[in-house]
Amino acid sequence: MVHELADYERAPEQCHLTEEQLTAALFSTAPALFGHVAVDPAGQPVGFALWFLNFSTWEGVHGIYLEDLYVRPAARGTGTGRLLLATLAAICVERGYRRLDWWMLNWNPAARFYAAIGAAPMDEWVPYRLAGTALHDLAAQATAAPTRPDA
Repeated sequence: MVHELADYERAPEQCHLTEEQLTAALFSTAPALFGHVAVDPAGQPVGFALWFLNFSTWEGVHGIYLEDLYVRPAARGTGTGRLLLATLAAICVERGYRRLDWWMLNWNPAARFYAAIGAAPMDEWVPYRLAGTALHDLAAQATAAPTRPDA
C-alpha cells in the first residue's frame, strides 16, 4: 500500500521502499517506526498509518509524528481514516503525549476531513528538507570540523 500512496501523491518514482526495509523498520529489536493496518470485514488490508515519536522542547514531552496515512479508494468515507487517527490520538492520551502532527500535500482533499476532526493547519511553519548532494556536502563539513572534548 505504500506504493499505492506514492501513486496517489503523484510521486511513484520517488518510492523505493521494499518489503524487507519496512519489515526491518517495524519489527527490529528497537523499532523507531510504528504502524497500524486497518482491515475490512474479510480481513483484507484497506488502510495504514505509519508513525514515529517526536519530541517537543516547548511541551517537554514526546508526541507522534504521522509519516503516512493511507486508505484505499474503495474504503474512503467508511470511517477507516478516522479510526486510524483515533487510535493514534488514544496512544497520545494514554502516554501523556500532547501532540499528533503530520504534513499533507496542499491539494489533498483530505483537508476537509482533517478540519472536520478539529485538526488545524500550521501554515506559519515552512517545511525544509536536506537530501541528496546537499545532505552529503553538509555531512562532509562535520567530519572536517574540529571537535571540542567538552562538547
